[in-house]
Amino acid sequence: MDKVQAFGKTFTASFSPFATRTQQYVKEQFGQAEDKTELPPSYIELEKKVDALKLAHQKMLQVTSQYSNEAYDYPPNIRESFNDLGRTITEKVHLLSSATSSGDAQTALTAPPSAKPQPKTFNHAIARAALASSHAIQQNPDSKGEDALAKALEGFALAEEKVGEARLYQDEQIQNRFLAGWTTTLNVNLGAANRARKSVENSRLLLDAAKARAKAPGWNLPGQASNRKAEDIDEPGLSEEARIEIEQAEDEFVAQTEEAEDKMKNVLDTPEPLRNLASLLMAQMEYHKKAYEILNELAPAVESLQVDQEVPAQS
Repeated sequence: MDKVQAFGKTFTASFSPFATRTQQYVKEQFGQAEDKTELPPSYIELEKKVDALKLAHQKMLQVTSQYSNEAYDYPPNIRESFNDLGRTITEKVHLLSSATSSGDAQTALTAPPSAKPQPKTFNHAIARAALASSHAIQQNPDSKGEDALAKALEGFALAEEKVGEARLYQDEQIQNRFLAGWTTTLNVNLGAANRARKSVENSRLLLDAAKARAKAPGWNLPGQASNRKAEDIDEPGLSEEARIEIEQAEDEFVAQTEEAEDKMKNVLDTPEPLRNLASLLMAQMEYHKKAYEILNELAPAVESLQVDQEVPAQS
């Protein structure tokens, strides 16, 4: 029996603040609350800045989270088989070079996977298409022009695979150095600030509820008049119990407000978001630089094949 009574007291103590806050909130919604404790202007300004920072994180993460999806640039209209994704372009080129017949060459292109399936990126898809095209042309080796095109396509396939690998490395860097940081800021830092703001709102509701009880005990339905005026709260007739309750609620409200301000200032002052953004920028720069270097190395070879093909045609 004692345990049941103890549980009842604990439940009542924990439920009472919630009920009080809810009642005060409903009164405010019905327009019954005469006064609503105002928050400091500096606090309101911090709230606006935090809300803007939260929105910025949500919008950026909504788009950049695609870096966690390997196939974000993979064309939806491509139909590649399991065997098409079996081996790397480098492995296929090696197998093709040792093929002694058209059957061996076809087997090289559709060889079963040596490890996990190859990546589904746009560059890897281009590489696989270029190598397959090169092989198709080589099935009819009578034309020198076709041989040159086949050779250029093979080189292009190898280069595109390297570009695709560079893109995957970029994505990994962005996931680790940008997405992880901004997700943490949104869920942890901004989350803590928002919880602190909620505590401020709860303490304000409790404070205003205590003031309302001191002015007019009981809860009035919409349209009913209160029997005490707002200024009566400072009259000597206010009970000591009511005065203590209001003072305690005010102290709690001030403490929660100061704590929330500190948390909001911390999340606004942290350099992590900007540092993470710089990492995103650097990862993109490194990828595009690497892609340029790979393609720039291939360009002279393709141009040379083009010139060699055009010279006999002009003579």
